[in-house]
Amino acid sequence: MSDRFSTTFTARAHDIDVMGHVNNAVWVQWMEAIAVAHWEADATPEQVERYVWVVTRHEIDYRGNIAEGETVTAETFIPEGPTGARFDRRVEFRNGAGKVIVAAKTTWAMIDRQTGRIMRVPPEVAVRFSAG
Repeated sequence: MSDRFSTTFTARAHDIDVMGHVNNAVWVQWMEAIAVAHWEADATPEQVERYVWVVTRHEIDYRGNIAEGETVTAETFIPEGPTGARFDRRVEFRNGAGKVIVAAKTTWAMIDRQTGRIMRVPPEVAVRFSAG
């Protein structure tokens, strides 16, 4: 259980746009992939079965990019506890030199899988992703 989670992504041919680097839409897909991986790694199996998350907002700063075959290290963390059904997740992508080239703040909302309705984040879920 951790407030931080890391993984790597390598740019493949299908990730590359006409400018020769990773397409902005791919960065968003990677943001979702690391968030889901963090959720599945740190939530209990029962929580993963019962709840699902949806994005309500993205704020992304693009400061660099990578080309096909290059790898980035992605780290995600949740800086503060939830507000009702939502919390903000940060994601930073670092190139091989360790420089942050893409940084994002993404707001996620919790959905009860059975009812399909938005719900408050239970304390027992929030605690699994807190720095405390």
